[in-house]
Amino acid sequence: MPTLSVSVDTAVPTSPAPPLPPVRTAPPIGTPALVPSPAATTVEARVLNLLLPYHRTSGPGSPDPADHPEQLRQIRQFTDAGEPIVLTLPGFPCKSPNPAKVLGHLPDEGERLSLGFLDRLCARVAEVYEPGARMLICSDGHIFGDLIRVPDPLIDAYGDALRDLIRGAGLTRLDTFDLRDVHGDLDHDTKRRLVTEAFAPSVPSLRELARTDEETARLYRGITRFLVEDTADFTGTRSALQRECRTRAYGVIARSRAWGDLIAHHHPRSVRLSIHPQRPGSEKFGIRLLEAADAWATPWHTVVLRTRGGAARLMRREDAERVGRLVLRDGRPSHYEEV
Repeated sequence: MPTLSVSVDTAVPTSPAPPLPPVRTAPPIGTPALVPSPAATTVEARVLNLLLPYHRTSGPGSPDPADHPEQLRQIRQFTDAGEPIVLTLPGFPCKSPNPAKVLGHLPDEGERLSLGFLDRLCARVAEVYEPGARMLICSDGHIFGDLIRVPDPLIDAYGDALRDLIRGAGLTRLDTFDLRDVHGDLDHDTKRRLVTEAFAPSVPSLRELARTDEETARLYRGITRFLVEDTADFTGTRSALQRECRTRAYGVIARSRAWGDLIAHHHPRSVRLSIHPQRPGSEKFGIRLLEAADAWATPWHTVVLRTRGGAARLMRREDAERVGRLVLRDGRPSHYEEV
């Protein structure tokens, strides 16, 4: 795809705008989407009630904190001790290498809005629980960078820019953690190997689990789809590409689980969040960062389109180009505005 060179004033769509896809809306922080459950009488239930409007689930959700006992238990570890709640979120790995989906390899409006949302969510916790909450962004790009075909220097650049964004926006309730924070000065390949050997499940065990557990099967299909979309340099047939991506998908899942267990090792007490859909009752709580038609959409696989009404929606770059004009921030491509 050719590189765009446009400004806020000159960017004009080159073809008629198709209708926007339907979206699942998420309320802005401060606007409850669900009536508080009668069960939300304990402090941990009141904290969980703040998260529930943004639950990213793979099936029917539930507004009742009692249907999420694992999250209540995780929160209670902090509230019983009167300590600030620590939430861990694996994600924000790097930008997709597919230029049809993203604007480049650095964070943009999608990350800026998502990080602001997470910081405000932590601020809301302090309204119902005085010690408040902190969010640890556990960037997972390095752990599977070789499998998703993104070079480590680009992942480093993304992570550094993410830290700059957090500092520049004054998001004081967010911290960061990535592979550079473990195993000292060893190279990335060695660190990946050590973490995988210590924590990753075997690929045969994951294959068996995908045959019997729908949640794992759904994750496997979703990651396979991402890998197929993001592989730009494959020279074989489409079916050969799909076979190759199915193999890589199991590796990505294994290392993602290794990364999650490494985080749990370093932070044994935390409320474990996920950017992947999670059903009620799961150990992790899936959280939706921004509006999107696709339940799997993330800021690092899409761009932001600002609608005429001001809402921010995630979509593929090629789709946003058809309905909007490019907006620059600090001289870099940031997002699109609907025209």
